[in-house]
Parts: sequence; structure tokens; C-alpha cells
Amino acid sequence: MDWKLLLTTFATIFVAELGDKTQLACVLTAADSRKPWIVFTGAALALVTTSLLGVLFAEVLCTFVSPEIMKKVAAVAFVVMGVLIYFGKL
Repeated sequence: MDWKLLLTTFATIFVAELGDKTQLACVLTAADSRKPWIVFTGAALALVTTSLLGVLFAEVLCTFVSPEIMKKVAAVAFVVMGVLIYFGKL
């Protein structure tokens, strides 16, 4: 097992997800329902499923596009989204 990759992935996703709208939705849903373990289970399953879809999509995409090009496209996409958010267009 590649522990460095596992821990890097965990840390990256953990930090990225802190305080985002998904976490806020979990807080509100758990508070409203008063069933935190059911909310946790549903949220965990949703995150695992979306992560699986992302990994599978990347696996297929990498057969056609090099990882270096994917990194550059992702970087540009994040900058564009940031600019759109900054100017209130997104």
C-alpha cells in the first residue's frame, strides 16, 4: 500500500471539505432530524460514491489525456471559477 499517497489524499480531501456547503448541509440536517448517525451514514455514502465516480472518470480520461494536461486544465478551471465567484457571476 502506498501510505504516502493515501495520507496525502486524505489530508487534501479533508481540508478541502472543511466548512464547505456539504458540511453545513450535514450540520443542518443532523440538527433538524436529531438523527446524526443516519445523516453521517448518508453523507459518508454520498461522498464515497462521488469520489468513486471521480476516480473512475479519471481512470478513463487518463487513457486519452496525459495527467500533465489534466493538471493544467484543472488549474485553469479553478482560476476561472475563482474569478467568476469573485465578481459574483457564479
